[in-house]
Amino acid sequence: MGTMDGEIPTSFFFIISVGFILLSYIQYKKTALSIETIFLSIMASLFVISYFILLFYR
Repeated sequence: MGTMDGEIPTSFFFIISVGFILLSYIQYKKTALSIETIFLSIMASLFVISYFILLFYR
């Protein structure tokens, strides 16, 4: 297994963003629109944007 050497792979951002998307979907189905759903949606958006920034600006 290779070392990380201080760099976060872009695939981590994609996996985390998919996780946040799933969590926000489950939360939305459970409680409709709440502060937690909005927070999870914002976090998912930030991680998707970060993924594309790292993917295209490397």
